[in-house]
Amino acid sequence: MSTSTEPRYHVADFSTIEGVDCPCGVARRAFADVEEFPATVHVTEISADAKLHYHKRLTETYYFIECGADAQMQLDEDLIPVKPGMSILIPPGVRHRAVGTMKVLILVLPKFDPADEWLD
Repeated sequence: MSTSTEPRYHVADFSTIEGVDCPCGVARRAFADVEEFPATVHVTEISADAKLHYHKRLTETYYFIECGADAQMQLDEDLIPVKPGMSILIPPGVRHRAVGTMKVLILVLPKFDPADEWLD
């Protein structure tokens, strides 16, 4: 049994994390400061004017929490209808953007790096 008083777990309350502008809308990012965790977790409110972008190193996994009936993801040249409960894995180099407003949980591996967001 551990005698340390430091907890061995980490908690993120997204309601207290300040949102930052991104090509998709506004992202709240957690666990960037947890050295032993190789990823970041984002809750992103995607706006109707999300910009097509890609990452050279990052892999993103989108989990759709909320979205309109006509919501889609553009993945390279394809438009994929999405709905709550779906997930899409986006490897490095795949150009992507959300079409329509939605709320998504995004797992980013390795940790998110704003220098690895590339717009066409």
